[in-house]
Amino acid sequence: MNSTNRQLSYFFAKRRTKTNIKKLIKFIGFLFLIYATYALLFHVVVWYEGSDSYSFITGFYWALTTMSTLGYGDIVFSTDVGKLFSMVVMFSGILFLLVLLPFTFIEFFYAPWMEAQNEARAPKNLDPAIKNHVIITKLDPVADALIKKLKTYKIDYIILEPDLQKALDLSDAGYKIVNLDPTDFETYDKICIQNARMVVATGSDTVNTNVTFTAREHNPDVKIVATAASPDSIDILQLAGANHVLQLGDILGRSLARRTLGGNARVHVIGHIDELVIGEATAQETPLIGKTLAESKLRETTGATVVGIWERGEFKQALPDTVITEKTVLVLAGSVQQLRNYDELVSIYHVSDNPVIIIGAGRVGRAAAKNFKERHIDYRVIDKDAARIYDKSKYIQGDAADHEVLKKAGLNEAHTVLITTHDDDVNIYLTIYCRQLSPNMQVISRTTYDKNIATMHRAGADFVMSYASMGANSIFNIIEGQDVLVLAEGLNIFNHKVNNLLAGKTLIESDIRKKTGCTVVAIKCKEGMKVSPEPDRKLEEGEEIVLIGSTEGEAEFVKVYEPDKS
Repeated sequence: MNSTNRQLSYFFAKRRTKTNIKKLIKFIGFLFLIYATYALLFHVVVWYEGSDSYSFITGFYWALTTMSTLGYGDIVFSTDVGKLFSMVVMFSGILFLLVLLPFTFIEFFYAPWMEAQNEARAPKNLDPAIKNHVIITKLDPVADALIKKLKTYKIDYIILEPDLQKALDLSDAGYKIVNLDPTDFETYDKICIQNARMVVATGSDTVNTNVTFTAREHNPDVKIVATAASPDSIDILQLAGANHVLQLGDILGRSLARRTLGGNARVHVIGHIDELVIGEATAQETPLIGKTLAESKLRETTGATVVGIWERGEFKQALPDTVITEKTVLVLAGSVQQLRNYDELVSIYHVSDNPVIIIGAGRVGRAAAKNFKERHIDYRVIDKDAARIYDKSKYIQGDAADHEVLKKAGLNEAHTVLITTHDDDVNIYLTIYCRQLSPNMQVISRTTYDKNIATMHRAGADFVMSYASMGANSIFNIIEGQDVLVLAEGLNIFNHKVNNLLAGKTLIESDIRKKTGCTVVAIKCKEGMKVSPEPDRKLEEGEEIVLIGSTEGEAEFVKVYEPDKS
């Protein structure tokens, strides 16, 4: 019903529509006048021929069947006058009913109605009452993942698409589309930029610069986030008016590098939320093997808390009776000092100076290599393109699908391989290949599209990081002004302010894990950050809880505990 009302509003809002309807009504009236005239003349011709008289309705029946060329043949004239009259009625019927009426209907009603339907599906302006919406200037994998996040938190958005057919296709797919050019100055008056929450530009660097400059002229205060492929574009985009410029390739490369355990048992930090530091450490070749988490006494000896474990890419809850194996990777949470305490216990174990292999020397691969260099971790980069071979001591030209090239890079000794090409199919292929060649090696892969994450894991990847999810979370953190840390694809660590639905309840009374699948790993209060709080810890309004959960769990948490957003 809403769709029909919207179409009618667009249809009747145009001045031309009223004029067209008047013309159509006049034509139909004229046509009916001719039809009625023929029906009356029918009785005159019948009288002239001296035939039996017919009823009044029969005249209209004969005129309609003759004008429409149906010609049932049940009523015919025998004189030349009658035949001539029949021919005139038939020819005029062909002209008015079969030619002019369809043309007039299409021109004055059907075509404008279809245009109104298209405008309703892909409008050229927004309701002036709309507020706090996010303006997305290009739909790509990052924007698509961001939209899913915005829907979870009930944040309104619109996508700008200048091509009408693409706009209609996207509208049919369920996206909120406005059929306008993001580089056109007048566009931003029509999409209520004065009321917008943020502008997100994810196109090419040059287009993003144009969009940023144009949007900034309209609203000096709106927050603008732009992505940049080249580091040289960062300053230009900031000069154009962008508040935040994200080099997603660089961010992803560094994130992938942080997932590398580095050939030792030390904690490798993967992120932090306020004072809470999240790190990972392999248990391989350490005295922890064979012990349960309770028996390891890690919390008592280091202060750090095991909030989860990885087993070949599968995240599991850290329970007291969970047994630590050679394949276990511990996910630890704590302060910087607490994680250092852990390092003092295990840093002498599982030491390896062998290099990490990076497949792909694009933006992501180079960013990972730079991170390894800063951490003093040896690495080798494989790429086909000779133009990307920057340092022959670290870079190897060749095809990573060639076993000899991988051996030259040190596959037989390497503890980790990072697969960073931009082609998901190639990454799946190389993941399977590397896993078969070296079953015990850590395999970390990137993916562009979220749909390939599960396939990557099935192919043998220990960790998968999505370009789309990582970019979407980076932008969403800016929108909401909160921290969301991607622990792995589909698994996030996020924070939430305690509201009246949680205040006054203990963690066990709130039943967060049972209701949402999320686990509270820390509480930020007046005394500081409390990691792994006790179940009987009572929550106070204004405190912040830090939770770990799946994407679905986070969405359920928002639904249950943030009803104002749902």
